[in-house]
Amino acid sequence: MKAHIDLQLASEHTQLPTEQNFTAWVEAVLTAQQMEQAELTIRVVDEAESQELNLTYRQKDAPTNVLSFEMDTDVPLEVPLLGDLVICAPVVAKEAQQQDKPELHHWAHMVIHGTLHLFGYDHITDEEAEEMEAVERNILQQFKIPDPYLEK
Repeated sequence: MKAHIDLQLASEHTQLPTEQNFTAWVEAVLTAQQMEQAELTIRVVDEAESQELNLTYRQKDAPTNVLSFEMDTDVPLEVPLLGDLVICAPVVAKEAQQQDKPELHHWAHMVIHGTLHLFGYDHITDEEAEEMEAVERNILQQFKIPDPYLEK
């Protein structure tokens, strides 16, 4: 199992996961999706860049926790290219505090959630949400992270 991650740190936030954290979380998704290897970019940003991208691609004028940009190409590649994740560090930190959970747990959830989007998972309908959340719960359990969808 091998996750090739182009990790781009473009945030002033200081409490970020390690490269090993990012790799472990992505590789857990790859295992769940029965993929031996894949490549993706994870870009950690601050609110201004997140807001700009969210407005451009989703017409929502606010920063958001994670944006997923799935790779769409028919070009055969030696290592499958999944796409890009853009994660807003200040939003992740703020949400973790609001939800009274460890920040690292929320980071894991956002990376796993975003990576599943790159595999085509979505949560537009209740049925899609239930399916995606079940996969997220199973992966997060491997890291001893409680169900992020349970209300405290």
